[in-house]
Amino acid sequence: MKAISASIAFSFLIVPIATADNSVFVGQPEMIQSSGAGEGPVWHPQLGLLTSGDGNINRRALDNSSHVFRDGAGSNGLLFDRQGRLVICENVNRRVTRLEADGKLTVLADSYDGMKFNQPNDLTIDSKNRIYFTDPQYGDRSNMQMLDANGKHVEGIYRIDLDGTVTRIITHEVDRPNGLIITPDDKYLYVADNNNGLGGARKLWRFDMRPDGTPDLASQKMLYDWQTTRGPDGMKLDLSGRLYVAAGLNEPRLPEQTATPPTAGIYVFMPDGKQVAFAPILQDETTNCAFGGPDGKTLFVTAGGTLWSIPTAQPGYQIQ
Repeated sequence: MKAISASIAFSFLIVPIATADNSVFVGQPEMIQSSGAGEGPVWHPQLGLLTSGDGNINRRALDNSSHVFRDGAGSNGLLFDRQGRLVICENVNRRVTRLEADGKLTVLADSYDGMKFNQPNDLTIDSKNRIYFTDPQYGDRSNMQMLDANGKHVEGIYRIDLDGTVTRIITHEVDRPNGLIITPDDKYLYVADNNNGLGGARKLWRFDMRPDGTPDLASQKMLYDWQTTRGPDGMKLDLSGRLYVAAGLNEPRLPEQTATPPTAGIYVFMPDGKQVAFAPILQDETTNCAFGGPDGKTLFVTAGGTLWSIPTAQPGYQIQ
C-alpha cells in the first residue's frame, strides 16, 4: 500500500469535519490500531469491538488489548443478534453462519435454489429478527454459480426468516450490493451499490420496506452518487436516524477508480439523502464503521486494515 503524500494529508486537514446545524462529529479521526481491522466492525458491551481482518475475527477488548477471537473465520460483515449471538458473513466459505452461546457454529444459509452464494458481504436485522445480507462478487468471477432464470449472474440481497427460509428480495435492481442497513422501524432499507469495475455503479440507494420484509422496488431512490471514485461500503445509523457511510479513496486505482480530490472517509446523510457531514480518513480504503464505547458515542472505522475512532455527538443505534 502506498504511503499517503503530505499534499494529500494537508488537503484533508482543511476539509470541514462537520457541516450541519447541530454537530455530528465532536473530534478528529484518530488511528488506534494499525492492523487486523479490515472490515465488519461490531460492538459488544462485554467483549468490546470485533473486526474481520487477516482471515480472522479479531477482538479489541475493553482494555484496548487485541486478540484473535476466531481463527480462520474468512469473514466480512459481523452482527450481534438480539440474543447476543454473533452472525457472520463468511465470504471465503460463501455462507452466513451464527456462533451460538455454546460455541457451536450454525449454518444459516449457504445456497439459494441449489446454487452457492457468491461472497456474502454485509448484513442487517429487522425488528422481527429477520436477517438480510448482500451477496456481491469481487475479484475473480469464474466460479460464480448464482444465476437468474435467464442465465445471468446475480449479485443480490437475501432475507433469512426465523424458520430458516431464504428469500431473494433484490435481484438486479442494484448493480453490486455491499453494505446495507434497515431502520429500527423497518420503514427503509439503505443499500450501498459498490461496483469497482470500470463504469460500475457507486451509489447509495433507499427502498421503502413492506411488513412482509420485501422492498417496494418502485420506491427505489438514489440518495448519493460517488461517480468515478470508490463507492459506498459499510454503513450505520445514529439515534437521530442519520446514516454514516464508509466510502472513497485517497489514491486513484486507474482506470476503474479515481480519487481527485481524495474522497476516503465517513459521509453522513439525513434520511432524504442530504449530506450533513464528512469525516476524512487518511488511510486507503475506508470500508466500514460501527458505533461503540461505553456511551455509544464513538464511531469505529475500518480502513485498509487499520482501525480509527471518531467521537460523535449522538450515540449510534444498537440492536437490543
